[in-house]
Amino acid sequence: MSDQVKYVLDEDQIPKAWYNLNADFPKPMPAVLHPGTHQPIGPSDLEPLFPMNLILQEVSTERYIEIPDPVRDVFRMWRPSPLIRARRLERLLDTPAKIYFKYEGVSPAGSHKPNTAVPQAWYNKEAGIKRLSTETGAGQWGSSLAFAGSLFGIDVTVFQVRVSYDQKPYRRALMETYGARCVASPSNETEAGRAVLAKDPNSPGSLGMAISEAVEIAAKDPGVKYALGSVLNHVMLHQTIIGEETIRQFELANDDPDVVIGCAGGGSNFAGLCFPYLGLQLRGGRSRRFIAVEPAACPTLTRGKYAYDFGDTAHLTPLMKMHTLGSTFMPPGFHAGGLRYHGMSAMVSHAYELGLIEARSYQQRGCFEAGVQFARAEGIVPAPESTHAVRCAIDEALRCKAEGKAETIVFNLSGHGHFDMQAYINFFEGKLVDLDYDEAALAQSLADLPNIAA
Repeated sequence: MSDQVKYVLDEDQIPKAWYNLNADFPKPMPAVLHPGTHQPIGPSDLEPLFPMNLILQEVSTERYIEIPDPVRDVFRMWRPSPLIRARRLERLLDTPAKIYFKYEGVSPAGSHKPNTAVPQAWYNKEAGIKRLSTETGAGQWGSSLAFAGSLFGIDVTVFQVRVSYDQKPYRRALMETYGARCVASPSNETEAGRAVLAKDPNSPGSLGMAISEAVEIAAKDPGVKYALGSVLNHVMLHQTIIGEETIRQFELANDDPDVVIGCAGGGSNFAGLCFPYLGLQLRGGRSRRFIAVEPAACPTLTRGKYAYDFGDTAHLTPLMKMHTLGSTFMPPGFHAGGLRYHGMSAMVSHAYELGLIEARSYQQRGCFEAGVQFARAEGIVPAPESTHAVRCAIDEALRCKAEGKAETIVFNLSGHGHFDMQAYINFFEGKLVDLDYDEAALAQSLADLPNIAA
């Protein structure tokens, strides 16, 4: 039907395998290095943190990796997620472009994050692990791992970035409802946290700092493993279920996207939608534009340097070659807490370095304006992170209007904003201001990058 809005797959059409872009990169990714020796790491170096199945996925170059049946069974709670044609927004913008969004806010935790939380928890359970530590910014990842832990009988401790811990109490309550323990980071529970608090008792924290605390807990206790909600290769892998579904749904719509958009903090929801399409292109399919959208106050791709860096502030993680603002960079406390990370996924960074994807940055007021415009047209209130993708999609649709082009645009609406309404209240009251990072602090952070030959 010509006016169809939703394109929905049946449960038996949940993809049976994740797609691994590492199989199709035209140039191999740089090796991950040991923080002490600066030599390529092996599986044994990661065993204190992750179960072996996830380590093998991290280094795999197989094109497809099977999704375990118990994981697919849990996915049936919300997957396949809908692909929705934003017809009302199209009419509002008076654009010839067709706008679609893949809506990941239908998951129990309200975002795309359970796509990797569930398999990570399951693999840990299979390895006999009963406790996990992790970090979270806005709380979408923390609540997702808490949800997954509740399904598989795993205790979860979440270090939440202090500024988000204070800004988003309902995310914290959701984590606790699922049974997790939520700790404001930096905290007095770790050496890394105590060191930061000694210098700045009022530190707003950062994802890099929270990662340090979570990694420290896992590294010191053999009964605890670490789980990460973005950045790592196996997380990008798990999220590709989004794009694999979207490809099938566009076949139902008898359409095909020209522009594929996702917000980008660590890279997971962007990769989830874009990587399967990028793989088609690299294997001889048609060309598309892929746009990663980041906050102007933490512009990792558009302002960062492509270099080896630590994934955390206390330098406990391996060294990855990625676009980075420097591991000591402290972003200002803007509301898209899930995008306040100094580095970008090594896979996303590699794709950007090869010229396969574009990057764009926006200030938060313009993003919230787009989020409100979208909500009033389509009825869904986007998470602050997702408003960046909405902003870009609207701008692309307006470009099509100016150029008279009827392109097809799809973006990943990675989560709803029901737990982020204080940010919208601040926006409506004129209290939401655009924040800039400290140029001198950024320059110092980049100057302090590890000295490793390219």
